Amino acid sequence: MKHLLFSLLLLAFGLQHSNAQTDEPYEFKAYKKAAATPVKSQDQTGTCWAFSTASFLESEAIRLGKGAADLSEMFVVRNIYRMKCENYVRRQGTAQFGEGGLAHDMLNAVKKYGIVPESIYPGRKDDSKPFNHSKLEKVLKEKCVSFAQQGKDGKLDPKWLNEIDALLDQEFGPVVNKFSFEGAVFTPQSYRDFLGIIPDDYVTITSFTHHPFWGKFILEIPDNWSNGDFYNLPLDDFMRCATHAIEKGYTLEWDADVSNMGFSAGNGIAIVPKTSWKDKSASARSDAFKVWEPEQQISQEYRQQLFDSQETMDDHLMHVVGVVDEKHSGVYFVVKNSWAEISDFKGYVYTSHAYMKLNTISYTLPKSALPQDVRRRLGFEAGEVNIEKQLTPEIEATPPVKKTNTQGKNKTIDGQPHLKVAKKEAIDNLPKQ
Repeated sequence: MKHLLFSLLLLAFGLQHSNAQTDEPYEFKAYKKAAATPVKSQDQTGTCWAFSTASFLESEAIRLGKGAADLSEMFVVRNIYRMKCENYVRRQGTAQFGEGGLAHDMLNAVKKYGIVPESIYPGRKDDSKPFNHSKLEKVLKEKCVSFAQQGKDGKLDPKWLNEIDALLDQEFGPVVNKFSFEGAVFTPQSYRDFLGIIPDDYVTITSFTHHPFWGKFILEIPDNWSNGDFYNLPLDDFMRCATHAIEKGYTLEWDADVSNMGFSAGNGIAIVPKTSWKDKSASARSDAFKVWEPEQQISQEYRQQLFDSQETMDDHLMHVVGVVDEKHSGVYFVVKNSWAEISDFKGYVYTSHAYMKLNTISYTLPKSALPQDVRRRLGFEAGEVNIEKQLTPEIEATPPVKKTNTQGKNKTIDGQPHLKVAKKEAIDNLPKQ
């Protein structure tokens, strides 16, 4: 019965209220939500990938029966900075270097180094001050550029990484190798195992036409500095897997574009309005994110066009913990952000089905969260494959409008430069503005 109700909700998205704008506010009704830990703030850092993936793993620990855990994002961030420095220097200065990252970076670090509680490794000298890695990033980059050149000149000191470790220890504190917690003694690796987290059990899913479907590839985005694999599914299957996972009690680590006029962290809503911002009246603009409005229908082709034209980019990572039923248009995803408890939704963003479909770069989840036919088709388990039919056909979307650069410079989202300068004057409550 639950599966039927969930499917009907999805069907309703495609069939209900696709007509003209109403004068009614958004109205959300709870449907399904997994357990999640309290909202945090990444402060003045580009470490959304660590905060969102830590939140995702905390929900995983709860799902696995280990109870609530508060994981140290900075323990992983410190280890990833070291890995980035190694990667940059060994690639002779040609690799991406910055604060940004992806879900698989944290999973790779957890696999190699383990994880510790926040109370054991807060990762800052003064808890009363917000995180800010801008100075650290600049110093590390300068060091790595110098080391890369020394390597080219044959003059690199074999112990060059000791300088990197010293800088990281100064910022974050020395690495913890053994600690006592709640009456037991752990190493970071044994604490990871205690929580039941097996990094190899997780996969990242995407949907783009420039690579074959039903295989994996290395997605060409700047923050994929570690060349992580993405499994490529057709858009309908991509969305089916996301909703199936939520239905079964899992959560998703979500990488998305948020630098567009449809995303408002301040209002706690993300949509793909049918009427563009430039075509809205003054009253419609003032009602945005308050009064319900119809949305575009999203096709595989439209999604690809916006990715290729760099309208849809890898901006920000968050944690999808459930779904709600919006009175007018059906399924909205409940997304936990890492910009503190802003908006009436206390740090959460209610994200429409259309927004998820268009603006998702990828999501990460356990292999077990995928429908059985997908697991088999991707080779995760043996067995005959039954291809499930889709609920509704795709409807071609409006072609994208070409943007122009009106400011003459790039903007920064989550610590990374992006080219979408004219898309939005400001992102609501974005810490790094």
